[in-house]
Amino acid sequence: MRKNLPLIGTNSHPGGRSAMTCRFRCGDACFHEVPNKSDNEYAGDIIASAVSRRAMLRAGAAATVAVATAGTVAASAANGAPAAAEPTAAGGTFTGKAARGLRFDAVAPNKNDAVTVPAGYEQSVVIRWGEPILRGAPAFDPDNQSAKAQAGQFGYNNDFLTLLPLRERGRQLLVANHEYTDEVLMFAGYDEANPTREQVEIAWAAHGLSVVAVAEERGSGKLSPVPRHHLNRRITATTEFRVTGPAAGSKLLRTTADPSGRKVLGTLNNCAGGTTPWGTVLSGEENFNQYFANGAKVTDADTKAKLARYGIAGEASERQWEKYDDRFDLLKEPNEPNRFGYVVELDPYDPESTPRKHTSLGRFKHEAAQPRLTRDGRAVVYMGDDERFDYFYKFVSSKKMRRGSSRADREHNMGLLDEGTLYVAKLTGDSPASEIDGTGKHPADGEFDGSGEWIALASGDKSFVPGFTAEEVYVYTRLAADKMGATKMDRPEDVEPSPRTGRVYVALTNNTDRGKDGKAKADEANPRNANKHGQVLELAERGDDPAGKRFSWRLFLVCGDPSDPATYFAGFPKDKVSPISCPDNVTFDAYGNLWISTDGNALGTHDGLFGVATSGSREGELKQFLTVPIGAETCGPVVQEERVLVAVQHPGEIDGASVEKPASTWPDGPGSYVRPAVVSVWRKGGGAIGV
Repeated sequence: MRKNLPLIGTNSHPGGRSAMTCRFRCGDACFHEVPNKSDNEYAGDIIASAVSRRAMLRAGAAATVAVATAGTVAASAANGAPAAAEPTAAGGTFTGKAARGLRFDAVAPNKNDAVTVPAGYEQSVVIRWGEPILRGAPAFDPDNQSAKAQAGQFGYNNDFLTLLPLRERGRQLLVANHEYTDEVLMFAGYDEANPTREQVEIAWAAHGLSVVAVAEERGSGKLSPVPRHHLNRRITATTEFRVTGPAAGSKLLRTTADPSGRKVLGTLNNCAGGTTPWGTVLSGEENFNQYFANGAKVTDADTKAKLARYGIAGEASERQWEKYDDRFDLLKEPNEPNRFGYVVELDPYDPESTPRKHTSLGRFKHEAAQPRLTRDGRAVVYMGDDERFDYFYKFVSSKKMRRGSSRADREHNMGLLDEGTLYVAKLTGDSPASEIDGTGKHPADGEFDGSGEWIALASGDKSFVPGFTAEEVYVYTRLAADKMGATKMDRPEDVEPSPRTGRVYVALTNNTDRGKDGKAKADEANPRNANKHGQVLELAERGDDPAGKRFSWRLFLVCGDPSDPATYFAGFPKDKVSPISCPDNVTFDAYGNLWISTDGNALGTHDGLFGVATSGSREGELKQFLTVPIGAETCGPVVQEERVLVAVQHPGEIDGASVEKPASTWPDGPGSYVRPAVVSVWRKGGGAIGV
């Protein structure tokens, strides 16, 4: 029988999420025991003696775009963000004019059942769950859903977004992830104990990714889907994927249906992602553990421990897919979970191509993967493992990107992430541990900062982890990182290198278990016990070399209510910033500002999208650009010169809500299903955002 979940009906999540969201999105991860039981100690007593962080940050800031971030600029351009000149600092003193790109009236925190945007801005829905995008797909009919229809329609719970250029005037290509399904809000009269085969197959079809051409409306930022465009595509939980990289073919990946260990059906729980300099899309498989049943019934102690490290320890799964497909039953297919938890790569310009799962980037709860290039053209990918007390990773390819456009060049570039070295981060604070008391009070030097090193885990078929083969490192990456003493972080989620300075920004969403009995206590990188608001870490690679082994870091933001002494906004006056809680997805605009979407706002108001200056006299100036409806999370921001896109995920997902008793009427008003959707925002009359 499925485990009872008495938390439904009460907002008992330690952050701002509803218990219903916890249940369907991540399988109640925060209500289960923390998977990381390693005894890694944070190196907080070691005072950095090499190059100081401040010197390294200055060096990073001075790097040219061509040297530090050539590939990232290409990716930014592919997303529609022009490479404008870096704004000039205003002399290091506070002035009254907002940073370029952030010159809008900040939206006040609210609880509106709407997307609320600044005065002088307009919005429209680009595409909703269920809208047809493939030839022959019917219009959305909530009372007559079918798996066949959903396979040709826009999927559920859109998360990551990117806009790619098309050689068609006034059109772009939108790619969106579909992280998870909430069957209670999808199906009228849904019987949680007895889902039907059709409902399960609809859910399979609603997962994955959508590729859809969108048309621009002249004179505004409005976008509309182009149904039946030749590049439109759906990737689902049953689409064939090719397994690539050094673990492909491993006995750890072989199943009854795939004795080769090289072919997987589907991708699950796709969260954030990235756009490569070679024009493909990366997507991270995150909370895949919740789809697999009967981990508790596994009897082999070693196997059980490995499953538990990935949060697989229950009996029946929430959605009970195991009733209709044996691959979701661990007693029948023990290796199937080993085939999920990777970064996948999709070529959106080739609808006939087979997407790939890159084993060389490791297996964990991938939130995102955003590449950049080294000076000599190798690919570097930064990645967070979205779990309490888990780690931050980097991959450096051994081959260089080709800049040609031939089929051979494209095939070469899609193999870049199959050969290289996988690293995990170890951070060291530059203040005595005695000065980090868990309250968020700054140490004597006035900043949470320090140095760090990238610890090599594996490269090709060579393992650097004692007792692990290379294949085991790639499949059981969390355990390998445990062994090497990686630093336990507060849920590292999206990661983005700045296209201007090369500095890397890591969203650390929260960790209310920090400092509890038997759990890791506060350290300089994670300075608050019972951390419910999160922080944003800024990292500078030593010598501006993305392939290097050393870095410096500081906490750029310590989130929460600005009136709380524990918060910090890069030194900007706290009476002039918006409150922010639980940073999740991040991106950059053309002016070098970091844009942050939130998930689980613990301040009592709705999640939103924020812009913050990362350099100049206005560094740390943070302003709220929009808020999302009741129960929703803000995802997948895309910030173009004249348009901002957000994915409004799980609107109306409030404890006790259902189709029959909706908590939200967004986006179509009373009497309609609440539907996840993509929204575009622009200035009235046109013009650049925030200038």
